[in-house]
Amino acid sequence: MLPRVLEPLVDLVLPRVCAGCGHPGCLMCPRCAALLARPRLATPRRHPDGFPPTVAAAAYAGPVRPVVNAFKEHGRTELAAPLGAALALAVVVVRAGAGSAGPVLLVPLPSSRAAVRERGRDHVAELTRAAVRELRRAGVPVTAARLLGRRGRVRDSAGLDARQRRANLAGTFVLREPVRRGSGLLVVVDDVVSSGASVTEAAAVLIPAARRHDTPVVAAVVAATPRGRPVPVVGPGPGVFTVRER
Repeated sequence: MLPRVLEPLVDLVLPRVCAGCGHPGCLMCPRCAALLARPRLATPRRHPDGFPPTVAAAAYAGPVRPVVNAFKEHGRTELAAPLGAALALAVVVVRAGAGSAGPVLLVPLPSSRAAVRERGRDHVAELTRAAVRELRRAGVPVTAARLLGRRGRVRDSAGLDARQRRANLAGTFVLREPVRRGSGLLVVVDDVVSSGASVTEAAAVLIPAARRHDTPVVAAVVAATPRGRPVPVVGPGPGVFTVRER
């Protein structure tokens, strides 16, 4: 990270603009940042069988969409901080909904090798690390583990409906490590939920392993594609997380 004394010089050459609305002078303006702190239940239109309870910090719409895409597809790695804070908020809310006050284990959804090569990075792993930092600052006992791996190749999901996406992903995820006793609440984490196929497939692999220790499996994401009126959830209370420019 550049020393703060150099940041004004960088801004002269590459002026900062809000990744959501293009407002000059900031990484994210307050209005767009506020949109990343509106937790809701993710409700795919065709709810897949086995879709776990999933909380999104925001709707994948409006300014949130370009913010996520700027981080994911256009190398705006500095957005990991506000997006990680949003993911942490979703984790806190889904943890409360599960009635858990114990430790939390974040399980990032693994990206394909092709996607990692194309982007030059694993963006979900970056979000997970940022969320862990935020959660620990808030006093939440949290760790992260790459329990899931991928096998085989899947076709591009663009243009596929929910049923086709689920069939396309069937058997993609495998358990790389056992779920250990005392791991705490297992939270699958990802950037966006749309059809719910990926999260459902991941949960299908984790649930049998977690059941041996009576460990629930839920999910948390930065944003979810909106389906009608959002389903409200009980938040963690004011002042726990603030999505802000770093």
